[in-house]
Amino acid sequence: QVRLVESGGGLVQAGGSLRLSCAASGRIGRINRMGWYRQVTGKEREFVASIISGSSPNYGDSVKGRFTISRDNAKNTVYLQMNSLKPEDTAVYYCNAYISTSTSSYYYTNYWGQGTQVTVSS
Repeated sequence: QVRLVESGGGLVQAGGSLRLSCAASGRIGRINRMGWYRQVTGKEREFVASIISGSSPNYGDSVKGRFTISRDNAKNTVYLQMNSLKPEDTAVYYCNAYISTSTSSYYYTNYWGQGTQVTVSS
């Protein structure tokens, strides 16, 4: 089985910073796209950022210039550095990854983490 475990969420004042981490574990052959989404209760899940090794990262319009996504392939981990946080960034942040359980397969399954709460106070 494959698991994604997020960490690093918490409470921060507006203008502050947080760094989220998401580590993939289990039967991992290859990891393709890794990313972050967020969701506020009662609203649809929103794309935040994604990264594929060897390609430029992508960001949602609301976080461009403030958030930076990166990954450490040796650790099967993706990070989200969040700077200049705003109250509207308050949400549950979910890690997402496309993972193949075999190094010889390019069939990827989409996995999600359990989510980590980020709260930005004004």
